[in-house]
Amino acid sequence: MRWNGWLGLATLALGLVAAGPTSAQSYRVAPVASVAGEALQLHIGGRVARIGEGDDTVYRSQWPGTYYETAFHGREVVFRLGAGDVRLEVTVDGQAMALTRPAAGLQRIDGLSDGDHRLRIQIISENQAAPVDFGGVFGVPARDGGAPSRDRQIEFIGDSHTVGYANTSSDRTCSDDTVWETTDTAAGIAGVLSGRYDADYQVNAISGRGVVRNYDGAPKDTLPQAYAFTLFDKQVWYAEADWHPQLIVIALGTNDFSTALKPGERWSSREQLTADYQVAYAGFLRGLARRNPGATLLVWGLEDSDTERAGRGVVDRLVAEDGLSVRFVPVPALGLNACHWHPDVVDDRIVADTLAAVIDANPAIWTPGALGAETVSAH
Repeated sequence: MRWNGWLGLATLALGLVAAGPTSAQSYRVAPVASVAGEALQLHIGGRVARIGEGDDTVYRSQWPGTYYETAFHGREVVFRLGAGDVRLEVTVDGQAMALTRPAAGLQRIDGLSDGDHRLRIQIISENQAAPVDFGGVFGVPARDGGAPSRDRQIEFIGDSHTVGYANTSSDRTCSDDTVWETTDTAAGIAGVLSGRYDADYQVNAISGRGVVRNYDGAPKDTLPQAYAFTLFDKQVWYAEADWHPQLIVIALGTNDFSTALKPGERWSSREQLTADYQVAYAGFLRGLARRNPGATLLVWGLEDSDTERAGRGVVDRLVAEDGLSVRFVPVPALGLNACHWHPDVVDDRIVADTLAAVIDANPAIWTPGALGAETVSAH
């Protein structure tokens, strides 16, 4: 099939990242007017709304970290993007290239050797304001198989810490543009931990959102209110028959407690807020357990924080009253050297390593229903 796309006039900002161990092959990405080839089978990580059919299918996403994987044969392949600002990480045979605000339309990857190649295109920016459209990959199918298939699945639920908010920055004072340009979900907790276990993953997180209260009391949907939907417009309930995570990693509460209560909010004291948070958080975790029977829930929070104190109380209650397979994991103090006192990539690895210590000590996590309920320390 041949698809003709609008050739954007915007210039691509390409940043070449060091090659992975599997390949030293360089390649190029640039706009192209048309493509010959068929729509390749995609393996999709993350929540997407499918619009249209066949070669004209558009995959629309808004939750962070969505990725598309496929395999192709030959020296080039083409993918299609919709309009709007986005940062992508394109990885061919282990070699990654960052694309910042690429032009809408068709983009061609070429300069490759003649053979089979593996491709991954991942959204690494946060896009709260508007969804991102991806129009598929076109080329010649690989001779040695199609898209990857993984047995392990991890879901991550949280706020800016889970998104990877400005995690590649080295300055705590940043503009909104800097925050957007230095956010890299793939380099964050979810990408690091999932890569360790070769697991598919979803990142269902929104910066600034809490369980019952958002940052500074912002009147937006809380994370639990937005969670049930494919996109933030809440028009379509999320449902995916192939998504059955064995592990769900949750970290919520920083935004509930990090700013002082203001006049007009429904809580007159910190104690009332904490009580409301614990009831709502317990209900949210119970709902996750019902929808994902057999999954283990790991709830984490920074040591000696309001999130740990309130979150641990929720987990203790769920273990005692419901017998759920849920554990609280305290994370040691972090440097918080990224924008607005957020975790940087060093901190992200500390969190991932702390969670991995619990996972490695309990391999039954990967066997749904095999792990009993308890609260544990990672130390």
